[in-house]
Amino acid sequence: MSTQHDLTDGAAGADGADGAEGSWRRPRVGHIQFLNCLPLYWGLMRSGALLGVDLHKDTPDRLNAALVEGALDIGPISLVEYLRHATDLLLLPDLAVGSDGPVHSVNLVSTVDLRELGGRRVALGSTSRTGVLLARMLLESRIGVRPEYFQCPPDLTEMLLEADAGVLIGDAALRARHEASDRGLIVTDLGQAWREWTGLPMVFAVWAARRDFAAAHPGLVKEVHEAFLASRELCLDELDAVAAVAARWEPFSAQTLAEYFRALDFSLGDRQVAGLREFAARAAAAGEAPPLPIDGPHFFSSI
Repeated sequence: MSTQHDLTDGAAGADGADGAEGSWRRPRVGHIQFLNCLPLYWGLMRSGALLGVDLHKDTPDRLNAALVEGALDIGPISLVEYLRHATDLLLLPDLAVGSDGPVHSVNLVSTVDLRELGGRRVALGSTSRTGVLLARMLLESRIGVRPEYFQCPPDLTEMLLEADAGVLIGDAALRARHEASDRGLIVTDLGQAWREWTGLPMVFAVWAARRDFAAAHPGLVKEVHEAFLASRELCLDELDAVAAVAARWEPFSAQTLAEYFRALDFSLGDRQVAGLREFAARAAAAGEAPPLPIDGPHFFSSI
């Protein structure tokens, strides 16, 4: 799948047909337009696999909607949104965005101690789904406070004009973490908070294929999945180079970005699945998502 020609060859069989016209198209694949997925994009670019997919870059919330609505065939999806739509989706094995400790880019930023947030306003960034639910779980179940929540764009300055705390993800969260000490703010890393609370890794997003697309085109899903796994391995070998290039355009040093990229966990092994299942159980108990099937989550398999 390293070139468009390879993908077209793979589509030439029974699982490549697209629609009544019998035309061919590349799989529509989502990509999170945040720094946390830059290493994977780097790997896809270096391997040439970008030529084999119709890549759609956007924010997590918009990619969630596109995959659920069928505007994408394969892509990353917030863990919460996967749980809400698991009957329509299959997880791609061993591929996720998470952390086993600090994540750096999913933060609850506050002007006061978290224990003082009861009855106060907390702004929930509109691009986040899993992060905001995790923050609510942490505040209500672990800290024991019940703030007043409202949703707003992920701009920390605007958030703190109307609230005493805000939940941010992605690049906005990284910037907030970077600026917090100068602004006298308290940053709670939600990946670290989950690890301390449960002893498990936190999975913030997974990659999934629509069940209907996977049933019709298993070969294409297999090729996309293998391309992402190969991309991950390539980028992990070249993280310092990725960080050096990214630092040219970002308000962070190459060292800071390299540390951030290394904190991220792009795998979905047994420990990560245990963390996923624990979060799913808590989300279901809170009425935020249907419970996972007893034999779930369900993974794509080309066998």
